[in-house]
Amino acid sequence: MEIQVLPLIIVVAYLVGMLVVGFIVGKLKIKNSKDYMVAGRRMGLFMVAFSLSANNIGGGCTTGLAQKAFGNWGMSAIWYVLTASIAMIPLAYFAPKIRKTLAVTIPEVVGRRFGKLSSNFTAILSVLSLFCLTSSQIAASGGVISALIPSIPLNVCLVFAGIVIILYTTLGGMIADQISDLVQFIIILVGLAIATPIVLKNAGGWAAISAKLPGEKLNFTQIGWASIIGYIFNYFCTFLAGPEMVTRFETAKDEKTARNASFLSAVLMAAMAVFPTLLGLAAFALQDQLPGVKGANAMMTVTGAYAPGLVTGLISAAIICATMSSADSNLLCMSTMIMNDLYKGLGGKKELSERQIIFWTRFCNVIAALVAMCISLFGISIVTMNTFAFGIRCAGPFAAYGLGLVVPKATKNSGLISIITGTAGFILWQILSNGGTLWFMMPVVFGCLVSVITFFVVNWIEWGRGVKPAPSAYLTAEEEAAVLAKEARDM
Repeated sequence: MEIQVLPLIIVVAYLVGMLVVGFIVGKLKIKNSKDYMVAGRRMGLFMVAFSLSANNIGGGCTTGLAQKAFGNWGMSAIWYVLTASIAMIPLAYFAPKIRKTLAVTIPEVVGRRFGKLSSNFTAILSVLSLFCLTSSQIAASGGVISALIPSIPLNVCLVFAGIVIILYTTLGGMIADQISDLVQFIIILVGLAIATPIVLKNAGGWAAISAKLPGEKLNFTQIGWASIIGYIFNYFCTFLAGPEMVTRFETAKDEKTARNASFLSAVLMAAMAVFPTLLGLAAFALQDQLPGVKGANAMMTVTGAYAPGLVTGLISAAIICATMSSADSNLLCMSTMIMNDLYKGLGGKKELSERQIIFWTRFCNVIAALVAMCISLFGISIVTMNTFAFGIRCAGPFAAYGLGLVVPKATKNSGLISIITGTAGFILWQILSNGGTLWFMMPVVFGCLVSVITFFVVNWIEWGRGVKPAPSAYLTAEEEAAVLAKEARDM
């Protein structure tokens, strides 16, 4: 295979641009740890909404979505992203409450309500999952680079992708992360919006393509309503207890912005659902003209065959964007939890200055990314890593965090016990279902259900015994004023 020169130039230009953003932001905008971790809590509607969307639209929602359309899902593959869009709507109810906590991480809020042990357990689960997610995104990014430069070994491409992610995330923190998310999502949306109609037109038009497809491929609900509803619950669970999602809401300038960003993100994600689906279907219909095409490379193969090099470059950049927008967020959330929660929760006694917090958070970024790069070199299935990671971080803490925000009378034991039983439920269902769906229920949904049931059962028992409520998830008026005053002084 030959090197694809024009697509490679576009991708390299994008990567250099991300490094420049990280450098400039690090020099001009990072004044304190809150700037680095939660962008100073001053991000507007579009920045938060595009960042939420970019984090959700990873490699699985671009190349993975085309692969599902090429495979058994057909047109119903559109639900893979559309259900995520729908799940953002009820999340808008929780978004203002998340912002109101003035916290940095999920374990911080869980710790306020249910104690240090609950916080440490939640942080360990989240960090473990974020290692897996970062590794899978580095692997996906390296795979795209390898496709553009086939003469370079895949392992070298993985290392290169990891280094780029380390540099711009470590330099610029959350501000650079959200700026890059904005750029990344625009590239993803515009790239696919331009490429898809060009590919369809050059391949003979949609009418000619659809005529070559079996009838079931055009069935909008082929996967079944049970699966569609299951995916909505799956996404809602993983979003509400997802560290990178919660952190985005914490960066919003106020509670109203957080709520509206959830609605706008739903619209942006819905717009993304159709393009990879159509490209996957086109690849299936034209597979006799596309030597070597298969689900995993369907999007890139059909685009390379029926679109000019410039458009192929945009798609390559879009896929790189989709994977890196998730990798940088996972990496930053991981290092933030290590410093904000695990350092304090596991015995760190020394009070660190703002400069020291930023330094050690950056140091954790580098170490965590290097470990994630090593994991990616083992060639573990991306789907396997993602399935495990989303479940292990969400199932247990789901009730303790989500319901902890809205049930003021919840007792301390209800949080800790629900974290344990929810995690155990996820692991059990993961084994029984072999990582798939059993009785129309995914492992993470089953774990969250166990977590919720346990939460209410323990509360019902303890309320009957007169047990006092756990402390609030929110700061008192005096504490809130002190936090806001400190952040204003640090700006």
